[in-house]
Amino acid sequence: MVKNKNSINKLVNLIVEGIVDIKGKDVKVLDLRDIDSAVCDYFIICNGTSNTHVNAIVNSIQKTVNESIHDKPWHIEGTENGEWVLLDYVNVVAHVFQKHIRDYYDIESLWGDAKLISIEQD
Repeated sequence: MVKNKNSINKLVNLIVEGIVDIKGKDVKVLDLRDIDSAVCDYFIICNGTSNTHVNAIVNSIQKTVNESIHDKPWHIEGTENGEWVLLDYVNVVAHVFQKHIRDYYDIESLWGDAKLISIEQD
């Protein structure tokens, strides 16, 4: 399912809103649109402080997106252990990590050619 640019931007903003509402940490948006080998348009990456916090962030993302644009992830992985949960909205993929797992996989470096947007939080 390919979405138009405005609906993709709205989805990105809603996912970020869902993360920020639950105080997700170190939120980054990676714009992958200019990378030929990219599997989607955007990665959104953040971390929580525990498996409970990670799952709360995931639930907040789903609720925020569903209530606003009635969209659900095409696929979800990792909810069993709450260390790294992936929400695949096809054009946008959200990664919610515990910090030590995020540091280990270092997705930002793997996609070093992406445009990186850091989300400022209070």
